[in-house]
Amino acid sequence: MWALAGRALAPWAAGAARLLPPCPRHAGVLEPGVACRLFSAAELKEKPDMSRFPVEDIRNFSIIAHVDHGKSTLADRLLELTGTIDKTQKNKQVLDKLQVERERGITVKAQTASLFYSFGGKQYLLNLIDTPGHVDFSYEVSRSLSACQGVLLVVDANEGIQAQTVANFFLAFEAQLSVIPVINKIDLKNADPERVGKQIEKVFDIPSEECIKISAKLGTNVDSVLQAVIERIPPPKVHRANPLKALVFDSTFDQYRGVVASIALFDGMLSKGDKIVSAHTKKTYEVNQVGILNPNEQPTHKLYAGQVGFLIAGMKDVTEAQIGDTLYLHNHPVEPLPGFKSAKPMVFAGVYPIDQSEYNNLKSAIEKLTLNDSSVTVHRDSSLALGAGWRLGFLGLLHMEVFNQRLEQEYNASVILTTPTVPYKAVLSSAKLIKEYKEKEITIINPAQFPDKSKVTEYLEPVVLGTVITPTEYTGKIMELCQARRAIQKNMTFIDENRVMLKYLFPLNEIVVDFYDSLKSLSSGYASFDYEDAGYQTADLIKMDILLNGNIVEELVTVVHREKAYTVGKSICERLKDSLPRQLFEIAVQAAIGSKVIARETVKAYRKNVLAKCYGGDITRKMKLLKRQAEGKKKLRKIGNIEIPKNAFIKVLKTQPNK
Repeated sequence: MWALAGRALAPWAAGAARLLPPCPRHAGVLEPGVACRLFSAAELKEKPDMSRFPVEDIRNFSIIAHVDHGKSTLADRLLELTGTIDKTQKNKQVLDKLQVERERGITVKAQTASLFYSFGGKQYLLNLIDTPGHVDFSYEVSRSLSACQGVLLVVDANEGIQAQTVANFFLAFEAQLSVIPVINKIDLKNADPERVGKQIEKVFDIPSEECIKISAKLGTNVDSVLQAVIERIPPPKVHRANPLKALVFDSTFDQYRGVVASIALFDGMLSKGDKIVSAHTKKTYEVNQVGILNPNEQPTHKLYAGQVGFLIAGMKDVTEAQIGDTLYLHNHPVEPLPGFKSAKPMVFAGVYPIDQSEYNNLKSAIEKLTLNDSSVTVHRDSSLALGAGWRLGFLGLLHMEVFNQRLEQEYNASVILTTPTVPYKAVLSSAKLIKEYKEKEITIINPAQFPDKSKVTEYLEPVVLGTVITPTEYTGKIMELCQARRAIQKNMTFIDENRVMLKYLFPLNEIVVDFYDSLKSLSSGYASFDYEDAGYQTADLIKMDILLNGNIVEELVTVVHREKAYTVGKSICERLKDSLPRQLFEIAVQAAIGSKVIARETVKAYRKNVLAKCYGGDITRKMKLLKRQAEGKKKLRKIGNIEIPKNAFIKVLKTQPNK
């Protein structure tokens, strides 16, 4: 690999290296008396001189796609093709660095890599950002797109356009980015790239001849993707002569170095020793290190406008590196960049330490992990049964599971997770209550605090606009499923003769736990689903308590629609009966609305055979023994504690597909 460098003429006059004539392209970049030369990969490994890449030779782009359409595999091939990593059989998910990503085979965090690529006699700097594909991580995608000028939209040649493909396309379209469609997996036996090209033309209005057909796994035609990036994606619109203006679009926490911030430079330049100020906190820092990700951290002398890299500036506290913050030089204040829309949590769950002595360790772990995953919202909470903890807001159920898994793997923290719920709103009825709460419309994120109907004029529940893309033969079953979840159909579009796109308005609490599972099982795994926030609507909601032997379990309180109260109550009781371990006494599991019990299940007691020693004799002997046993069980029932296992909370709320 060769890259451009500038050197004073004297050392090279003896012919130690090949001198090139002065080139007009770098006339404004190189100092007088300096000529261009090409330098090798070995020199690049030291500390690449980033000033040798003028703005017109930089391309910033993301890879976006539906889950499992080959984003990470394509990123691996691009890294190999540009010589960033060596070609080996072990190169699988190189940019997926988290253990949870490798175990599940999904991308959770967007990752950046700077590639050096020679094309048409020029050296280009390509900044690649690999993004997640699951709907729960769309916030990662939207943040990544802010640092880009174009995207590669990857579509599977076998499966065609899926729901998340459509959502990601519109994210890029709204950000006014250049879109390059890439049809991947053309090596598969059932691949039909021509059909997929027509789908792209119909849904996205991009001519099918613009699609690049590749196989990322085999590396077929991947070089044409890099050429398309250079030809079709514009260079960043930046000004190096202006004072520094840098956007923090991601950050991680390092135990020894503090916060490592991922930055995109919009104006100016940044070097070690610069004094920078955060527009958000107004704190001043001295830059300890700057560099590029290649894909591992590689320090450089300076970073220039149009480039993407990392920065370490001794930020010790996790709250100091706000995602979307603008950094500028100490003496040159600038207008802050617009930043990002804050992520809207869709699911809330209580998180408690298994042992209260672990509270401070868990607090520190959650703070560090929320820095790395800024879409999680944190509220302090406490419970009679579980003690002090937090109520965390997530973008979806997979997001919640991944967060829990990362807590365990990266910080060795074991937690109890309560049943996930969605945020409801209530419009208060009296002036006294409005004065007490200081607002007319209150948001309820903990079902235990759901206000009584007498205090409220109406309840509001969150709704989402869901998009389902499915083969036509499953349409009937899927429409039945959507209607069972109180969904209202908005429209229906045929993408081609085999596939249909359905749009429904769903109440969020109907889809948040297991709608995706039901949809996949109904459609043999072929249907895909994506949703976006659509505000709130009026609903007839009630609070349902779950009782164990007459005691309310605060962590299992749920808010349900009145029509579905019996069905949901019966289902929760049945699941709780299966999840609770049997005791030496009987456990009554009840679902109640106010004082009215609407469903009941009984967990039978373990029973010792007290009649085993009675091999004959009067019946009164047997009756006496049985009576004594019954009295013992009655006493046990009064004093016995019922422990709910950790995994019961998620199991309990998962409604069955036919409900």
